[in-house]
Amino acid sequence: MSPVWSLVAGLLLLLLWVRHRGLEAVLVHHRWVFVCLFLLPLSILFDVYYQLRAWAVWRLHSAPRQHAQRVRHIQAQVREWKNEGSKRYMCTGRPGWLTVSLRVGKYKKIHKNIMINLMDVLEVDSERQVVRVEPLVTMGQLTAHLNPMGWTIPVVPELDDLTVGGLIMGTGIESSSHIYGLFQHTCVAYELVLADGSLVRCSPTENSDLFYAVPWSCGTLGFLVAAEIKMIPAKKYIKLHYKPVRGLQKICETFTEESKKKENSFVEGLMYSLEEAVIMTGVLTDEAEQSKINRIGNYYKPWFFKHVEQYLKADRTGIEYIPSRHYYHRHTRSIFWELQDIIPFGNNPIFRYLFGWMVPPKISLLKLTQGEAIRKLYEQHHVVQDMLVPMKSLEKSIQTFHHDLNVYPLWLCPFILPNNPGMVHPKGDEAELYVDIGAYGEPKRKQFEARASMRQMEKFVRSVHGFQMLYADCYMTREEFWDMFDGSLYHKLREQMSCKDAFPEVYDKICKAARH
Repeated sequence: MSPVWSLVAGLLLLLLWVRHRGLEAVLVHHRWVFVCLFLLPLSILFDVYYQLRAWAVWRLHSAPRQHAQRVRHIQAQVREWKNEGSKRYMCTGRPGWLTVSLRVGKYKKIHKNIMINLMDVLEVDSERQVVRVEPLVTMGQLTAHLNPMGWTIPVVPELDDLTVGGLIMGTGIESSSHIYGLFQHTCVAYELVLADGSLVRCSPTENSDLFYAVPWSCGTLGFLVAAEIKMIPAKKYIKLHYKPVRGLQKICETFTEESKKKENSFVEGLMYSLEEAVIMTGVLTDEAEQSKINRIGNYYKPWFFKHVEQYLKADRTGIEYIPSRHYYHRHTRSIFWELQDIIPFGNNPIFRYLFGWMVPPKISLLKLTQGEAIRKLYEQHHVVQDMLVPMKSLEKSIQTFHHDLNVYPLWLCPFILPNNPGMVHPKGDEAELYVDIGAYGEPKRKQFEARASMRQMEKFVRSVHGFQMLYADCYMTREEFWDMFDGSLYHKLREQMSCKDAFPEVYDKICKAARH
């Protein structure tokens, strides 16, 4: 039988099986079939298109010329909204399924959609060590642009598809954040189109109130059209040290101690159970022992979290030299560890060698095709949460995560939180060391109930003066939300800049209690 006929016969058998089981049953219980046959090829096409587009824009140097024209178009749309009587709130016209957040933004159906097609790197200023970019530039796109020029940004959140706009209007973190803070703390200026259609630039010295209020505002103060981000010199490798640690108290002590060391360029922890973890520390270097180079980003390599787990199982420390860009995007191929629930055999060596070059599927396509049944299943039986808590509360926080969720691995990422104005800052007058605890997966707690369990978790986080990342499902009441976040500057600016009739309050935009 020829290969063509074999393929046709295989497809016919697949269609008969789908018809017998029912499409919804296949999508829910055998989602990997749909993902492997359709979403992985589509994801490749998406990537090829955007890479070719970015290359063409770079070669033609057209982004700076077109930027001003695109911004004027956004201003015109806002003024048109005003002329129509400002009857509805405004929001970006980008479809909700294109965002990395798993939340479905239903508000886009009833708000005035402002089309914002801004996805290019505008300028690399080596003298000032600043890169100016549009809001839809992704982390993968930015590192691909900067690294060949010998530059990188201080905080590179791991997933390729995270955008600059999302990381500013929401937040972003990386294992270098114990030195540089959150993504917003590496930005030196923002440019926004406000509710009256005006274009404003803000920085710590120019319109400073707006500069500090923009992060975490989720697009409810204006439309971000450009950002300036600090750059630092890039090096070829990250010298990464793996250290398995056992015992919760010892884990917390080791992680805290390493996070306080400024000589560590990177600090990260992966907890595989309540009493087992691997703490990783890294430094930037241009020199490497050839026998210890691990190009972990190659498609046939094991998923990073599985690779790390081998050090725990073998109970041994280790040192590797990982190419910088491979390290920055080390969790991309497995979407941290979410992909194991979608493609259970995705880390199998045979799958990696044959199809690993197609991984991961685009999160946006997973959202677009998930359907109501899968959405409800994920909402009730799946957790994707990042809670930011003071480092001094780490041990108590991990115990709470274990009791309320029991999800492993847990991601530990330290960051310094400066005492700047805005929605998120330490309780005292000084900068404080915090840690992001990330839980992604199916809770193993028998009594887990999404709303009740998450409200209990949110209550704990508020009690230690922590914060919840706003990309995730949030169940707090309005009063609880503004108890967690400092809304004084935010509400003051919404009043001053006439935002109340133009944009919903951030709580109404992201919290489930407000959206249902």
